[in-house]
Amino acid sequence: MGGTKIAIRDVTKAFYKKGSSVTALEGITLDITDGEFVCLIGPSGCGKTTLLRILADLETPSVGSFDIASGEKDRPLQSMVFQERGVIPWLSVEENVAFGLKMRKVPESEVKERTAYYLKKVGLEKFASLYPKELSGGMKQRVSIARAFANDPEILLMDEPFAALDEQNKFILQEELLSIWEETKKTVLFITHSIDEALLLSDRILLMSSQPGRIVKEIRIDFPRPRTMEQIRADQKMAGLFLEIWQHLQDEVQKSRK
Repeated sequence: MGGTKIAIRDVTKAFYKKGSSVTALEGITLDITDGEFVCLIGPSGCGKTTLLRILADLETPSVGSFDIASGEKDRPLQSMVFQERGVIPWLSVEENVAFGLKMRKVPESEVKERTAYYLKKVGLEKFASLYPKELSGGMKQRVSIARAFANDPEILLMDEPFAALDEQNKFILQEELLSIWEETKKTVLFITHSIDEALLLSDRILLMSSQPGRIVKEIRIDFPRPRTMEQIRADQKMAGLFLEIWQHLQDEVQKSRK
């Protein structure tokens, strides 16, 4: 891994409506290293998605700042993969994957090459001419992942991309994501409610408090890669980390109800 890729300094976000305000995030300070895979875990409503939206320039912090280190000038700073609604319904699978590249006016030969490569990586080359209405939920998420990586962003922001999938499809897409990440070494910030998923994917897990969201603890995952879910669940140390994170979530949910 290289130097700092994402630097967040004292970010606070408040939302104002009809004379009242809600503080979603409070005092977030964080460094993420180039090539690092970081997962955010916290109770519902703790501001995880708000933080990703700030990094994606979809929200503006009320206080504080962030910086994403830029490499090549013609590369986008970030791509975001949502839990759903990530595909454009009137474009084919191939056109969806190529969309970001075409918007950047990348040469057509490179668009075709990169699109074909990532369609193959996620197992969709045989479905390139289909439209989203003809795809399962898992296949739509493969399209979203292929498009994000094909666009070659500086960082990848993922907001519970597998939450709506059944367990089998979730495991398959986790493996495909890790395979592409191992090859590209993109910097990834990934939201999940699944402790198993975080333990499988992460270099580091950040635990967030209930609202207003603050980062209260970080856990480094030293388990060697490549990993499988079977290995994660069979390892005594990882089982201990699972229980630690589970207890944190339970405690924060209880605090939010007081």
